[in-house]
Amino acid sequence: MALSMFCATRASLYLINMNTSCPSSRGFSSVVKSLKYAKSHEWARVDGKLATIGLSGHAQKHWGGIIHVELPDTGEDVAQGVRCGTVESVQASKDLHSSLSGNIVEVNEMLCTTAGLVNASPYEDGWIMKVEMSNKEELNKLMDYDEYVSYVENKFPNIDEPVANT
Repeated sequence: MALSMFCATRASLYLINMNTSCPSSRGFSSVVKSLKYAKSHEWARVDGKLATIGLSGHAQKHWGGIIHVELPDTGEDVAQGVRCGTVESVQASKDLHSSLSGNIVEVNEMLCTTAGLVNASPYEDGWIMKVEMSNKEELNKLMDYDEYVSYVENKFPNIDEPVANT
């Protein structure tokens, strides 16, 4: 199903330690206003029919240093909310879900050698995949900035405490 990419390299560990995400109020990592968010903490940036998908700054900070990313294959069809890969951190291994349905046109191959980009630059260099959307109406099922901030604040009221390995 997926191209497994083990990324526990010195560069990844360096980037983990140099986490550059900007904290916002309430103690959780940055949230970008122009993006859409899934409850599973993936974000989507839409440009026409193309959606770039990544892991939210909140999730990557809360889970700890990302050391492994299992990416889906280019050309694979994905469905909204369905597992398409795995992100492994120093604290836990979590399923990666597609925020939107469509065909994967590109994956971030840099994560193969530098998984820590997910921590260092979750909204720019640490993106996971690009999907040609098959149903733009699915964007309505994702949260905007205010909804996601509220969701995180309500679901994780003690956000500064470490996450249990679930």
